[in-house]
Amino acid sequence: MLMKAISIKMKHTLFIISIIAFFYSCSSKETELPSEAFYMPAEWEPHEAVWLGWEKDSTQGFHSSISKIITTLKPHVTVKIAFDNDSLMQTAIAKLMGLGVDTTGIKMYVMPGERYWIRDHGAAFLVNGKGELGVADFGWDGYGLPAFLDLKYEGNKDSVNAAWNRGKERRMKTGSVDSLMAVAEGAQIIKTDVVHEGGAIEVNGKGTLILCEATVFQRNPNLSKETIESEFKRVLGVTNIIWMKEGLADDPHYFYRRITGNYVGGGTGGHTDEFVRFANPTTILLAWVNEEEKELDPVSQMNYERMNENYQILKNAKDQDGKPFQVIKVPLPDLITQKVVVREDLKKDEFTLDLHPDSFVPSEAVQVGDTLLRVPAASYFNYLVTNGLVLLPSYTAMGSSKEKQETIRNIFEQQFPGRKIVFFDVLMQNWQGGGIHCSTQQQPKRITN
Repeated sequence: MLMKAISIKMKHTLFIISIIAFFYSCSSKETELPSEAFYMPAEWEPHEAVWLGWEKDSTQGFHSSISKIITTLKPHVTVKIAFDNDSLMQTAIAKLMGLGVDTTGIKMYVMPGERYWIRDHGAAFLVNGKGELGVADFGWDGYGLPAFLDLKYEGNKDSVNAAWNRGKERRMKTGSVDSLMAVAEGAQIIKTDVVHEGGAIEVNGKGTLILCEATVFQRNPNLSKETIESEFKRVLGVTNIIWMKEGLADDPHYFYRRITGNYVGGGTGGHTDEFVRFANPTTILLAWVNEEEKELDPVSQMNYERMNENYQILKNAKDQDGKPFQVIKVPLPDLITQKVVVREDLKKDEFTLDLHPDSFVPSEAVQVGDTLLRVPAASYFNYLVTNGLVLLPSYTAMGSSKEKQETIRNIFEQQFPGRKIVFFDVLMQNWQGGGIHCSTQQQPKRITN
C-alpha cells in the first residue's frame, strides 16, 4: 500500500510538472517571433549588399566622395546602385571609371524615380527565420512636403495644390522605388499607409525601435500615436518603441529654414540617423554638447537643450525585455558655418551655397542682399556599419577639432570592435541635409533558424 501511495504521489507530481512545462513552453513561444514573421535586423548584423542611389549631380559635387565610398565597400560587401534611367546608368559607369573605380562586380539597376538619398525612399529590408527577405513599404510624401507647402503658402489651398501637383508624378515614381527593389530581390512587400523615411528608423534587432516625434507626427498628422505604433510594430517586427522629442537644430525641416537668428539650414526635421543610434542591443549613442560648448553659439545652445531632454528619456527607457540601456554621449563636431548671400540671380547649373529668397517660408523671410550663416547637417551619427567596416564623416578639413575626431574614433573602436574605422569628407552631402547613412541602404543576409 505504501509503494502504491508513493507511486500515485509521483505520478501526481510528474503530472503537475508536465502542466507547468506545457504552459511555460507556450508562454516562451509567445515571446518569440514565429519563423515566418519578418523583422528588421540591426545594422551591425551581416550584409548581403549595400545599395546606393545616383543623380546627375551637375551642381552638388557628390561624385568624388561616392567613388571613395564604393571603393572602400567593394572588398567587404556587394555594391548595388540604382538609377532613374539607362542613360544615367551609362554616364555613371563612365564617371566612376574616370574617378578610378573598378566597376567590376557592381550590380546596377534601372528603377524609374530613383533619387540619390536611397535610404529614405528605398527599401527598408526585413528578414525572417525561413531565409526569406521582406521590405517594409512606407508611404512617401517627399519628406513631409505638404506641411512645408502649407507654411510656405500660408494655408492658401490653391497655391499648395498647384505646388504639390507640379512634382506629383516624380514623387509617385520615387515612392515606388522600394517596391522595385523588393521585386529585384524577390522580397515580400509589407505595406503601410504610415509616411516615413528610412533615415528615421533605428532598431536594435531584438525588438526595440527608436522614433522621433518631430518627424513622425509631422508626416502623419491625421494618424493617432496608437495607430502609428501599431503599424510600426506590424511592419518592422518590433515590440517596444522609444520616442525622442526633437532632433538636431541644424537638421531643420525642409529647405531652407531659419534655425535661429541669421543661422539657416535645411534637412529632414529630425531623422534619428543624425543624433541617436544603437551601437549594440543594449547600448545607445546620443549626440552631445558639453556645458562649455553650449555658450559658443545659439545653435549649440539649442542642441544642448534638445539632447538633454532626449537623454532624460533614454535614461528612463527600457528595452524589449524591460532592462535599462547604457547611454553613451558622443560629441558633435564643432559648428560649421558658411557666410552666404541671398540672391535672385541663381543659375540652375551654378554651384553655390548662396540662397534664393523664395526658398523660405514667409514667417522666416529673408531679403535680397542679406548675409546669412548657412549651417550644414553635420553630425558623426550619419555613419554606416557594414561587414568589417564603419564609415564615418570627417570634419577636420572644415576646422573641427582633430582631438574631437580622435575621441570619435576611440568611441567607435570600442563600440564596434574588429571593424575598420574609415573617415570620409562628405560635407557636400551635409549641405544638402544628408550624409553617408542617408546615401546608402544595407541589404541584410538571409537567415534560417
